Amino acid sequence: MSKPAPHDDTPERLLAQQKAFAGHIRDPDRVAPPTDVEDRRMQIYRELFFKNIRNFISASYPVLKSLYSDEDWQRLVREFYVEHRCHTPLFPELPREFLRYLQEHREGREGDPPFMLELAHYEWVELGLKVEATDLDDIEADREGDLLEQSPVLSPLAWPLSYRYPVQLICEGFQPAEPPGEPTHLLVYRRRDDEVRFMHINAVSRLLLDQMQSNPGASGRTMLASVAQTIGRPADSLASAGRDLLAGWLDKDIVLGTRPAAVMNQPL
Repeated sequence: MSKPAPHDDTPERLLAQQKAFAGHIRDPDRVAPPTDVEDRRMQIYRELFFKNIRNFISASYPVLKSLYSDEDWQRLVREFYVEHRCHTPLFPELPREFLRYLQEHREGREGDPPFMLELAHYEWVELGLKVEATDLDDIEADREGDLLEQSPVLSPLAWPLSYRYPVQLICEGFQPAEPPGEPTHLLVYRRRDDEVRFMHINAVSRLLLDQMQSNPGASGRTMLASVAQTIGRPADSLASAGRDLLAGWLDKDIVLGTRPAAVMNQPL
């Protein structure tokens, strides 16, 4: 009795088939399709995969998309699809991968707005905060503590941002060719109810947030004194206004309270 003909179904061959299949779907203009699959069927895959990627990116960056023609936007997304290798298989991370592509891999093209990278980052931040896994209820903070005399605790879901361009104002009808004389400072934060909010802040507030991030063990008074020194004001000149500012941030879950006193272990 004759033996059946062997089939080349080794892992190496299957991997090569998968790479050839995926390579054509990713870049059909430069990678030939598999020879053993009907082109009508391949067309379904070509359109389905790219359409899903394009729609998800478009929904995540609506303002940036609005600044391009449909043809140019499709070309930009196709460049990402072809050139970038994602670091994660998770679909909600796709907008971060697109941002990473723009920041780290893609060279600027003629027709790109000068604020492209800043606008893309600003649009990504909202989704980035929404998917952040931190639970504010797990962070120890005394909401009744003295925000001036004790150490205020900044929420890890409060992200201070500074841009050269006023990214929160950019739209089809407002596309500045040059950055203004002063940077734009924003605070993006997620409340305990998981709602993400945006706030325009001044340079003094940004300096205080920097202090809370870089010197978390200091008292609110000490932080405010450092800010006052930076802007050339008397050390205690910001104390009263600073207390009110911190109290307002506490109401918004930007500040979670004050750092609890360390509990000393008692000897047995």
